[in-house]
Amino acid sequence: MRASVAIFAGVVILLSPVVARAQAPTTATDVTRAEWQAVRDSPDGRTDRQVKVVDLGDTNVAVGILQRGKVENNGGPPRGIVHALVTEVYYITSGGGTLITGGTIVNPTEPSGPDSWLAPVVGTSFNGEFRDGQIRTVSEGDLVVIPAGVMHGWIEVPDHVTYLSVRPDPMKVLPAGYVNPAIQ
Repeated sequence: MRASVAIFAGVVILLSPVVARAQAPTTATDVTRAEWQAVRDSPDGRTDRQVKVVDLGDTNVAVGILQRGKVENNGGPPRGIVHALVTEVYYITSGGGTLITGGTIVNPTEPSGPDSWLAPVVGTSFNGEFRDGQIRTVSEGDLVVIPAGVMHGWIEVPDHVTYLSVRPDPMKVLPAGYVNPAIQ
């Protein structure tokens, strides 16, 4: 009897990834240029706007569109954000600027007040000042992969930067099935 229970438990453990994948969608999800541009141009929203969050069974994947206007280096320490559980892949669609990633966050605080809207878009996050970090200039057509837990922020944007963010969400902290109201 014990052997049968152990064998059954072993089979369940081995097959659980297969079962999870079997529950995944069997069709692709489109995010058209017209959709992300409609979300970008919608009068409702903030700097970071989620377009769609797709449930893939054992993980979610989100697509967001972000816009930043002119950012000037004020001479103080750079500030940024770190997302604890969600990776981001930036694809710069227009403009560009100077992006800093990595390093150490100093005096981290959770977004609150006007920034409390961030959690459904990128999960648990912390703001703070950078110590060290890698500085790079990015422009239209560039891709940057920012793993979960890596500090990032814009330290200079001469005019504007607009970028798509693809967000792998293996912890499923983002709202699966979300579709921005601008395209529903």
